[in-house]
Amino acid sequence: MAASISGIGIGLGLSCSSNLSKSLHSSQSSGFRVKMTVSVEDKKKNYTLQKSEEAFNAAKNLMPGGVNSPVRAFKSVGGQPIVIDSVKGSHMWDIDGNEYIDYVGSWGPAIIGHADDEVLAALAETMKKGTSFGAPCLLENVLAEMVISAVPSIEMVRFVNSGTEACMGVLRLARAFTGREKIIKFEGCYHGHADPFLVKAGSGVATLGLPDSPGVPKAATFETLTAPYNDISAVENLFNSNKGELAAVILEPVVGNSGFIPPKPDFLEALQRLTKENGTLLIFDEVMTGFRLSYGGAQEYFGITPDLTTLGKIIGGGLPVGAYGGRREIMEMVAPAGPMYQAGTLSGNPLAMTAGIQTLKRLKEPGTYEYLDKITGQLVQGILDAGKKTGHAICGGYINGMFGFFFTEGPVYNFDDAKKSDTAKFARFYRGMLEEGVYLAPSQFEAGFTSLAHTQEDIQKTIAAAEKVLSKI
Repeated sequence: MAASISGIGIGLGLSCSSNLSKSLHSSQSSGFRVKMTVSVEDKKKNYTLQKSEEAFNAAKNLMPGGVNSPVRAFKSVGGQPIVIDSVKGSHMWDIDGNEYIDYVGSWGPAIIGHADDEVLAALAETMKKGTSFGAPCLLENVLAEMVISAVPSIEMVRFVNSGTEACMGVLRLARAFTGREKIIKFEGCYHGHADPFLVKAGSGVATLGLPDSPGVPKAATFETLTAPYNDISAVENLFNSNKGELAAVILEPVVGNSGFIPPKPDFLEALQRLTKENGTLLIFDEVMTGFRLSYGGAQEYFGITPDLTTLGKIIGGGLPVGAYGGRREIMEMVAPAGPMYQAGTLSGNPLAMTAGIQTLKRLKEPGTYEYLDKITGQLVQGILDAGKKTGHAICGGYINGMFGFFFTEGPVYNFDDAKKSDTAKFARFYRGMLEEGVYLAPSQFEAGFTSLAHTQEDIQKTIAAAEKVLSKI
Protein backbone atom coordinates (compact mmCIF):
# COMPACT_ATOMS: atom_id res chain seq x y z
CA MET A 1 0.00 0.00 0.00
CA ALA A 2 1.65 3.18 -1.20
CA ALA A 3 0.69 6.39 0.47
CA SER A 4 2.16 9.66 1.59
CA ILE A 5 0.86 12.09 4.13
CA SER A 6 3.60 14.70 4.25
CA GLY A 7 3.23 17.27 6.97
CA ILE A 8 -0.18 16.05 8.09
CA GLY A 9 1.17 13.74 10.72
CA ILE A 10 -0.97 10.77 9.75
CA GLY A 11 0.83 7.48 9.32
CA LEU A 12 -0.43 4.74 7.08
CA GLY A 13 2.32 2.27 7.77
CA LEU A 14 4.97 4.11 5.78
CA SER A 15 7.05 7.15 6.57
CA CYS A 16 6.53 10.21 4.43
CA SER A 17 10.09 10.62 3.27
CA SER A 18 10.70 7.00 2.42
CA ASN A 19 7.49 6.78 0.46
CA LEU A 20 8.23 9.90 -1.50
CA SER A 21 11.65 8.55 -2.33
CA LYS A 22 10.09 5.30 -3.40
CA SER A 23 7.45 7.13 -5.38
CA LEU A 24 9.88 9.42 -7.16
CA HIS A 25 12.27 6.64 -8.09
CA SER A 26 9.77 3.87 -8.75
CA SER A 27 10.56 1.81 -11.79
CA GLN A 28 7.15 0.14 -11.80
CA SER A 29 5.71 2.68 -14.17
CA SER A 30 8.62 2.57 -16.60
CA GLY A 31 6.52 0.73 -19.17
CA PHE A 32 3.53 3.03 -18.90
CA ARG A 33 2.86 5.26 -21.87
CA VAL A 34 1.00 8.54 -21.65
CA LYS A 35 -0.87 8.70 -24.93
CA MET A 36 -1.70 12.36 -24.83
CA THR A 37 0.52 15.32 -24.04
CA VAL A 38 -0.14 19.00 -24.53
CA SER A 39 2.81 21.35 -24.54
CA VAL A 40 2.74 24.65 -22.71
CA GLU A 41 4.45 27.63 -24.26
CA ASP A 42 7.13 29.11 -22.06
CA LYS A 43 6.24 32.60 -23.14
CA LYS A 44 2.87 33.64 -21.75
CA LYS A 45 0.68 36.31 -23.24
CA ASN A 46 -0.76 39.00 -20.99
CA TYR A 47 -3.29 37.50 -18.60
CA THR A 48 -6.78 38.92 -19.00
CA LEU A 49 -10.24 37.76 -17.99
CA GLN A 50 -12.27 40.38 -19.85
CA LYS A 51 -14.43 37.92 -21.78
CA SER A 52 -14.93 35.74 -18.71
CA GLU A 53 -16.05 38.79 -16.76
CA GLU A 54 -18.54 39.76 -19.44
CA ALA A 55 -19.90 36.23 -19.67
CA PHE A 56 -20.19 35.84 -15.91
CA ASN A 57 -21.93 39.18 -15.47
CA ALA A 58 -24.48 38.08 -18.08
CA ALA A 59 -24.84 34.70 -16.37
CA LYS A 60 -25.75 36.32 -13.05
CA ASN A 61 -28.97 37.60 -14.66
CA LEU A 62 -29.78 34.15 -15.98
CA MET A 63 -28.79 31.70 -13.22
CA PRO A 64 -28.63 32.02 -9.41
CA GLY A 65 -25.20 33.47 -8.67
CA GLY A 66 -24.32 33.02 -12.32
CA VAL A 67 -23.54 29.32 -11.92
CA ASN A 68 -25.12 25.88 -11.74
CA SER A 69 -22.96 24.71 -8.83
CA PRO A 70 -21.93 27.14 -6.06
CA VAL A 71 -18.15 26.59 -5.85
CA ARG A 72 -17.77 27.75 -9.45
CA ALA A 73 -18.64 31.30 -8.42
CA PHE A 74 -15.22 31.72 -6.68
CA LYS A 75 -16.89 33.08 -3.52
CA SER A 76 -14.23 31.53 -1.25
CA VAL A 77 -11.24 32.75 -3.26
CA GLY A 78 -12.51 36.04 -4.65
CA GLY A 79 -11.70 37.47 -8.02
CA GLN A 80 -13.22 36.79 -11.38
CA PRO A 81 -14.43 33.23 -12.14
CA ILE A 82 -13.03 31.88 -15.38
CA VAL A 83 -15.36 30.63 -18.08
CA ILE A 84 -13.98 27.54 -19.80
CA ASP A 85 -13.99 27.11 -23.56
CA SER A 86 -12.24 23.76 -24.08
CA VAL A 87 -10.16 21.03 -22.48
CA LYS A 88 -7.67 18.46 -23.70
CA GLY A 89 -5.38 16.11 -21.81
CA SER A 90 -4.18 17.85 -18.66
CA HIS A 91 -4.91 21.35 -19.95
CA MET A 92 -7.83 23.70 -20.27
CA TRP A 93 -8.47 27.00 -22.04
CA ASP A 94 -10.83 29.79 -21.05
CA ILE A 95 -12.78 32.03 -23.41
CA ASP A 96 -10.06 34.69 -23.16
CA GLY A 97 -7.55 32.20 -24.56
CA ASN A 98 -5.66 31.62 -21.29
CA GLU A 99 -4.19 28.14 -20.90
CA TYR A 100 -4.07 26.26 -17.60
CA ILE A 101 -2.63 23.03 -16.25
CA ASP A 102 -5.74 21.51 -14.69
CA TYR A 103 -5.77 19.81 -11.27
CA VAL A 104 -9.56 19.72 -10.91
CA GLY A 105 -10.31 17.30 -13.74
CA SER A 106 -14.02 18.10 -13.75
CA TRP A 107 -13.87 17.35 -9.99
CA GLY A 108 -12.36 13.93 -10.51
CA PRO A 109 -13.75 12.15 -13.59
CA ALA A 110 -10.92 13.10 -15.97
CA ILE A 111 -8.47 10.55 -14.58
CA ILE A 112 -7.19 9.53 -18.02
CA GLY A 113 -7.18 13.13 -19.23
CA HIS A 114 -9.78 15.42 -20.76
CA ALA A 115 -11.33 14.66 -24.15
CA ASP A 116 -9.41 11.41 -24.55
CA ASP A 117 -9.30 10.42 -28.22
CA GLU A 118 -10.35 6.80 -27.60
CA VAL A 119 -13.28 7.84 -25.40
CA LEU A 120 -14.42 10.44 -27.96
CA ALA A 121 -14.23 7.90 -30.78
CA ALA A 122 -16.29 5.39 -28.81
CA LEU A 123 -18.86 8.06 -27.97
CA ALA A 124 -19.12 9.04 -31.63
CA GLU A 125 -19.93 5.43 -32.57
CA THR A 126 -22.48 5.11 -29.77
CA MET A 127 -24.19 8.38 -30.74
CA LYS A 128 -24.91 6.94 -34.19
CA LYS A 129 -27.29 4.55 -32.43
CA GLY A 130 -28.93 7.27 -30.32
CA THR A 131 -28.30 9.23 -27.16
CA SER A 132 -30.98 7.85 -24.83
CA PHE A 133 -33.25 4.83 -24.91
CA GLY A 134 -35.16 4.85 -21.61
CA ALA A 135 -34.93 1.07 -21.95
CA PRO A 136 -32.30 -1.60 -21.23
CA CYS A 137 -29.14 -1.59 -23.34
CA LEU A 138 -26.28 -4.06 -23.48
CA LEU A 139 -23.76 -1.41 -22.44
CA GLU A 140 -25.30 -1.42 -18.94
CA ASN A 141 -24.36 -5.09 -18.57
CA VAL A 142 -20.80 -4.45 -19.70
CA LEU A 143 -20.13 -1.60 -17.26
CA ALA A 144 -21.96 -3.40 -14.44
CA GLU A 145 -19.73 -6.45 -14.88
CA MET A 146 -16.63 -4.24 -14.83
CA VAL A 147 -17.73 -2.46 -11.64
CA ILE A 148 -18.70 -5.68 -9.88
CA SER A 149 -15.40 -7.36 -10.76
CA ALA A 150 -13.41 -4.33 -9.56
CA VAL A 151 -15.07 -3.20 -6.32
CA PRO A 152 -14.85 -5.74 -3.45
CA SER A 153 -18.18 -4.86 -1.81
CA ILE A 154 -20.34 -4.85 -4.93
CA GLU A 155 -22.22 -7.98 -5.99
CA MET A 156 -25.06 -6.09 -7.67
CA VAL A 157 -25.17 -2.48 -8.87
CA ARG A 158 -27.81 0.12 -9.78
CA PHE A 159 -26.78 2.97 -12.10
CA VAL A 160 -28.17 6.47 -11.56
CA ASN A 161 -27.29 9.93 -12.86
CA SER A 162 -25.24 11.63 -10.14
CA GLY A 163 -23.41 11.07 -6.88
CA THR A 164 -26.19 12.85 -5.00
CA GLU A 165 -28.76 10.47 -6.49
CA ALA A 166 -26.57 7.48 -5.61
CA CYS A 167 -26.36 8.59 -1.97
CA MET A 168 -30.10 9.24 -1.81
CA GLY A 169 -30.76 5.73 -3.10
CA VAL A 170 -28.27 4.00 -0.84
CA LEU A 171 -29.64 5.74 2.25
CA ARG A 172 -33.20 4.67 1.45
CA LEU A 173 -31.93 1.14 0.82
CA ALA A 174 -30.06 0.97 4.13
CA ARG A 175 -33.16 2.05 5.99
CA ALA A 176 -35.35 -0.39 4.10
CA PHE A 177 -33.01 -3.32 4.70
CA THR A 178 -32.44 -2.69 8.41
CA GLY A 179 -35.88 -1.37 9.31
CA ARG A 180 -34.13 1.47 11.16
CA GLU A 181 -34.01 5.19 10.43
CA LYS A 182 -31.03 6.78 12.18
CA ILE A 183 -27.69 7.24 10.41
CA ILE A 184 -24.25 8.52 11.35
CA LYS A 185 -22.36 10.83 9.01
CA PHE A 186 -19.12 12.73 9.61
CA GLU A 187 -18.43 16.42 9.76
CA GLY A 188 -16.84 17.56 6.54
CA CYS A 189 -17.96 14.50 4.56
CA TYR A 190 -20.22 15.49 1.66
CA HIS A 191 -22.79 13.08 0.26
CA GLY A 192 -24.67 15.34 -2.09
CA HIS A 193 -27.36 17.89 -1.41
CA ALA A 194 -30.21 15.62 -0.34
CA ASP A 195 -31.95 16.86 2.82
CA PRO A 196 -30.78 14.12 5.24
CA PHE A 197 -27.12 14.87 4.51
CA LEU A 198 -27.23 18.65 4.94
CA VAL A 199 -26.57 18.60 8.65
CA LYS A 200 -24.24 20.91 10.58
CA ALA A 201 -21.72 19.02 12.74
CA GLY A 202 -19.99 20.16 15.92
CA SER A 203 -20.16 19.43 19.65
CA GLY A 204 -23.16 21.65 20.35
CA VAL A 205 -25.40 20.19 17.66
CA ALA A 206 -23.76 16.84 16.98
CA THR A 207 -26.84 14.78 17.70
CA LEU A 208 -29.63 17.30 17.17
CA GLY A 209 -29.95 17.03 13.38
CA LEU A 210 -30.00 20.75 12.75
CA PRO A 211 -30.33 21.52 9.04
CA ASP A 212 -27.38 23.21 7.35
CA SER A 213 -29.45 24.98 4.68
CA PRO A 214 -32.68 26.97 4.59
CA GLY A 215 -35.46 24.88 3.12
CA VAL A 216 -34.37 21.69 4.85
CA PRO A 217 -36.99 20.75 7.48
CA LYS A 218 -35.90 19.40 10.85
CA ALA A 219 -37.92 16.28 10.16
CA ALA A 220 -35.64 15.43 7.23
CA THR A 221 -32.49 15.60 9.35
CA PHE A 222 -33.78 14.55 12.75
CA GLU A 223 -32.43 11.01 12.34
CA THR A 224 -29.01 12.15 11.09
CA LEU A 225 -26.32 11.98 13.79
CA THR A 226 -22.86 13.42 13.28
CA ALA A 227 -19.37 12.81 14.59
CA PRO A 228 -15.92 14.27 13.84
CA TYR A 229 -14.06 12.29 11.19
CA ASN A 230 -11.25 10.13 12.60
CA ASP A 231 -12.80 10.19 16.10
CA ILE A 232 -13.82 6.62 16.86
CA SER A 233 -14.72 7.38 20.50
CA ALA A 234 -17.39 9.83 19.30
CA VAL A 235 -18.82 7.12 17.07
CA GLU A 236 -18.83 4.63 19.95
CA ASN A 237 -20.75 7.12 22.06
CA LEU A 238 -23.40 7.49 19.36
CA PHE A 239 -23.77 3.72 19.12
CA ASN A 240 -24.09 3.44 22.90
CA SER A 241 -26.77 6.13 23.09
CA ASN A 242 -28.73 4.83 20.09
CA LYS A 243 -28.63 1.07 20.57
CA GLY A 244 -30.59 -0.88 17.97
CA GLU A 245 -31.59 2.29 16.12
CA LEU A 246 -28.76 2.91 13.64
CA ALA A 247 -29.37 1.88 10.05
CA ALA A 248 -26.02 2.94 8.64
CA VAL A 249 -22.74 4.73 9.02
CA ILE A 250 -21.82 6.61 5.83
CA LEU A 251 -18.52 8.32 5.12
CA GLU A 252 -15.98 9.27 2.51
CA PRO A 253 -13.22 6.74 3.31
CA VAL A 254 -10.77 9.49 2.38
CA VAL A 255 -12.33 12.91 2.83
CA GLY A 256 -12.15 15.07 -0.26
CA ASN A 257 -14.76 17.69 0.53
CA SER A 258 -12.90 19.29 3.44
CA GLY A 259 -9.65 19.14 1.58
CA PHE A 260 -7.65 15.92 1.43
CA ILE A 261 -7.94 14.11 4.79
CA PRO A 262 -7.10 10.39 5.00
CA PRO A 263 -8.20 8.07 7.80
CA LYS A 264 -6.05 7.45 10.85
CA PRO A 265 -4.66 3.93 11.17
CA ASP A 266 -7.42 1.56 12.35
CA PHE A 267 -10.24 4.12 11.96
CA LEU A 268 -11.92 2.26 9.12
CA GLU A 269 -11.32 -1.10 10.82
CA ALA A 270 -12.97 0.20 13.99
CA LEU A 271 -16.00 1.42 12.02
CA GLN A 272 -16.35 -1.96 10.40
CA ARG A 273 -16.20 -3.69 13.79
CA LEU A 274 -18.78 -1.37 15.36
CA THR A 275 -21.24 -1.69 12.50
CA LYS A 276 -21.01 -5.48 12.43
CA GLU A 277 -21.48 -5.74 16.19
CA ASN A 278 -24.60 -3.59 16.04
CA GLY A 279 -26.30 -4.86 12.88
CA THR A 280 -25.65 -1.51 11.19
CA LEU A 281 -24.60 -1.16 7.55
CA LEU A 282 -21.26 0.44 6.67
CA ILE A 283 -21.47 2.63 3.56
CA PHE A 284 -18.44 3.95 1.72
CA ASP A 285 -19.19 7.00 -0.41
CA GLU A 286 -16.61 6.40 -3.13
CA VAL A 287 -17.98 8.90 -5.62
CA MET A 288 -14.62 10.64 -5.38
CA THR A 289 -12.25 7.83 -4.36
CA GLY A 290 -13.70 5.04 -6.50
CA PHE A 291 -11.24 3.93 -9.21
CA ARG A 292 -8.97 6.80 -8.18
CA LEU A 293 -7.10 5.52 -5.13
CA SER A 294 -6.88 2.10 -6.78
CA TYR A 295 -8.85 0.17 -9.37
CA GLY A 296 -11.00 -1.23 -6.57
CA GLY A 297 -11.28 2.12 -4.83
CA ALA A 298 -10.48 3.04 -1.24
CA GLN A 299 -11.92 -0.25 0.01
CA GLU A 300 -9.38 -2.23 -1.99
CA TYR A 301 -6.60 0.20 -1.07
CA PHE A 302 -7.25 -0.04 2.67
CA GLY A 303 -8.48 -3.63 2.69
CA ILE A 304 -11.84 -2.78 4.29
CA THR A 305 -15.00 -4.06 2.61
CA PRO A 306 -18.17 -2.08 3.44
CA ASP A 307 -21.72 -3.36 3.06
CA LEU A 308 -22.71 -0.76 0.46
CA THR A 309 -20.83 1.61 -1.84
CA THR A 310 -21.70 4.68 -3.87
CA LEU A 311 -19.80 5.56 -7.04
CA GLY A 312 -19.79 8.33 -9.64
CA LYS A 313 -17.46 10.61 -11.58
CA ILE A 314 -14.86 8.23 -13.06
CA ILE A 315 -17.35 5.48 -13.97
CA GLY A 316 -19.02 7.97 -16.33
CA GLY A 317 -15.79 9.05 -17.99
CA GLY A 318 -16.83 12.71 -17.84
CA LEU A 319 -20.55 12.23 -18.46
CA PRO A 320 -23.22 12.44 -15.73
CA VAL A 321 -23.37 9.18 -13.80
CA GLY A 322 -23.71 7.64 -10.36
CA ALA A 323 -24.15 4.15 -8.95
CA TYR A 324 -24.76 2.30 -5.72
CA GLY A 325 -24.14 -1.34 -5.01
CA GLY A 326 -23.34 -3.90 -2.40
CA ARG A 327 -24.15 -7.37 -1.16
CA ARG A 328 -26.72 -9.24 -3.26
CA GLU A 329 -29.10 -9.80 -0.32
CA ILE A 330 -29.24 -6.05 0.27
CA MET A 331 -29.46 -4.98 -3.37
CA GLU A 332 -32.34 -7.37 -4.03
CA MET A 333 -34.44 -5.03 -1.90
CA VAL A 334 -34.35 -2.52 -4.81
CA ALA A 335 -37.36 -2.40 -7.16
CA PRO A 336 -38.35 -4.24 -9.26
CA ALA A 337 -36.56 -7.13 -7.49
CA GLY A 338 -37.81 -5.87 -4.12
CA PRO A 339 -40.05 -3.28 -2.48
CA MET A 340 -37.67 -0.29 -2.16
CA TYR A 341 -38.52 2.06 -5.02
CA GLN A 342 -35.98 4.09 -6.95
CA ALA A 343 -36.02 4.96 -10.65
CA GLY A 344 -34.47 7.26 -13.25
CA THR A 345 -35.32 7.95 -16.89
CA LEU A 346 -31.71 8.50 -17.98
CA SER A 347 -30.16 5.90 -15.67
CA GLY A 348 -27.84 3.61 -17.65
CA ASN A 349 -27.62 6.19 -20.43
CA PRO A 350 -25.67 4.62 -23.34
CA LEU A 351 -23.28 7.56 -23.66
CA ALA A 352 -22.33 7.53 -19.98
CA MET A 353 -21.96 3.76 -20.07
CA THR A 354 -19.67 3.97 -23.11
CA ALA A 355 -17.42 6.64 -21.62
CA GLY A 356 -17.22 4.70 -18.36
CA ILE A 357 -16.32 1.45 -20.10
CA GLN A 358 -13.52 3.08 -22.08
CA THR A 359 -12.17 4.87 -19.01
CA LEU A 360 -12.08 1.72 -16.86
CA LYS A 361 -10.36 -0.19 -19.67
CA ARG A 362 -7.56 2.35 -19.65
CA LEU A 363 -7.26 2.26 -15.88
CA LYS A 364 -6.68 -1.50 -15.96
CA GLU A 365 -3.51 -1.08 -18.03
CA PRO A 366 -0.29 -1.96 -16.16
CA GLY A 367 1.48 0.93 -14.46
CA THR A 368 -1.56 3.22 -14.21
CA TYR A 369 -1.63 3.78 -10.46
CA GLU A 370 2.16 3.65 -10.14
CA TYR A 371 2.33 6.57 -12.57
CA LEU A 372 -0.32 8.53 -10.67
CA ASP A 373 1.54 7.87 -7.41
CA LYS A 374 4.80 9.09 -8.91
CA ILE A 375 3.62 12.37 -10.40
CA THR A 376 1.31 13.23 -7.51
CA GLY A 377 4.11 12.62 -5.02
CA GLN A 378 6.38 14.93 -6.96
CA LEU A 379 3.68 17.60 -7.13
CA VAL A 380 2.78 17.55 -3.44
CA GLN A 381 6.33 17.42 -2.18
CA GLY A 382 7.30 20.22 -4.54
CA ILE A 383 4.51 22.49 -3.30
CA LEU A 384 5.24 21.70 0.36
CA ASP A 385 8.96 22.37 -0.16
CA ALA A 386 8.16 25.65 -1.92
CA GLY A 387 5.87 26.69 0.92
CA LYS A 388 8.41 25.95 3.62
CA LYS A 389 11.21 27.55 1.61
CA THR A 390 9.22 30.77 1.36
CA GLY A 391 8.29 30.76 5.05
CA HIS A 392 4.66 29.57 5.02
CA ALA A 393 2.88 27.20 7.38
CA ILE A 394 1.74 24.41 5.08
CA CYS A 395 0.95 20.70 5.23
CA GLY A 396 -0.50 18.20 2.80
CA GLY A 397 -0.54 14.71 1.43
CA TYR A 398 -1.73 12.40 -1.32
CA ILE A 399 -2.73 8.89 -2.27
CA ASN A 400 -2.11 8.02 -5.91
CA GLY A 401 -4.20 10.44 -8.02
CA MET A 402 -5.79 12.45 -5.17
CA PHE A 403 -4.07 15.15 -3.13
CA GLY A 404 -4.45 18.26 -1.03
CA PHE A 405 -2.65 20.82 1.10
CA PHE A 406 -3.59 23.29 3.81
CA PHE A 407 -2.10 26.60 4.85
CA THR A 408 -1.64 25.49 8.46
CA GLU A 409 1.07 23.65 10.35
CA GLY A 410 -1.21 20.66 10.90
CA PRO A 411 -1.75 17.90 11.61
CA VAL A 412 -5.18 17.83 9.95
CA TYR A 413 -7.35 14.94 11.11
CA ASN A 414 -10.83 16.38 10.56
CA PHE A 415 -12.82 19.40 9.43
CA ASP A 416 -12.15 21.36 12.63
CA ASP A 417 -8.43 21.00 12.00
CA ALA A 418 -8.88 21.98 8.36
CA LYS A 419 -10.73 25.15 9.39
CA LYS A 420 -7.56 26.36 11.09
CA SER A 421 -6.14 26.98 7.62
CA ASP A 422 -5.36 30.52 6.49
CA THR A 423 -8.12 30.78 3.88
CA ALA A 424 -7.22 34.37 2.99
CA LYS A 425 -3.71 33.22 2.13
CA PHE A 426 -5.11 30.35 0.07
CA ALA A 427 -7.25 32.84 -1.87
CA ARG A 428 -4.18 34.93 -2.72
CA PHE A 429 -2.26 31.80 -3.66
CA TYR A 430 -5.14 30.59 -5.80
CA ARG A 431 -5.44 33.81 -7.80
CA GLY A 432 -1.67 33.94 -8.25
CA MET A 433 -1.60 30.38 -9.57
CA LEU A 434 -4.33 31.20 -12.08
CA GLU A 435 -2.18 33.99 -13.48
CA GLU A 436 0.70 31.51 -13.74
CA GLY A 437 -1.48 29.12 -15.73
CA VAL A 438 -2.38 26.59 -13.02
CA TYR A 439 -6.00 25.72 -12.25
CA LEU A 440 -6.67 24.36 -8.75
CA ALA A 441 -9.98 23.80 -7.00
CA PRO A 442 -11.29 27.25 -5.97
CA SER A 443 -11.52 26.39 -2.27
CA GLN A 444 -9.10 25.50 0.52
CA PHE A 445 -11.52 22.73 1.41
CA GLU A 446 -11.46 20.68 -1.80
CA ALA A 447 -9.12 17.90 -2.87
CA GLY A 448 -7.11 18.06 -6.09
CA PHE A 449 -6.68 15.45 -8.80
CA THR A 450 -3.98 14.37 -11.21
CA SER A 451 -4.45 12.34 -14.38
CA LEU A 452 -2.58 10.01 -16.67
CA ALA A 453 -2.28 12.93 -19.08
CA HIS A 454 -0.21 15.04 -16.68
CA THR A 455 3.43 15.09 -17.70
CA GLN A 456 6.69 15.72 -15.91
CA GLU A 457 6.73 19.11 -17.60
CA ASP A 458 3.30 19.90 -16.14
CA ILE A 459 4.45 18.97 -12.65
CA GLN A 460 7.70 20.96 -12.80
CA LYS A 461 5.96 24.04 -14.20
CA THR A 462 3.37 23.82 -11.44
CA ILE A 463 6.00 23.60 -8.72
CA ALA A 464 7.91 26.53 -10.22
CA ALA A 465 4.69 28.55 -10.37
CA ALA A 466 3.91 27.70 -6.75
CA GLU A 467 7.32 28.86 -5.54
CA LYS A 468 6.96 32.08 -7.52
CA VAL A 469 3.52 32.84 -6.11
CA LEU A 470 4.40 31.78 -2.56
CA SER A 471 7.39 34.10 -2.57
CA LYS A 472 5.05 37.04 -3.23
CA ILE A 473 2.16 36.43 -0.84
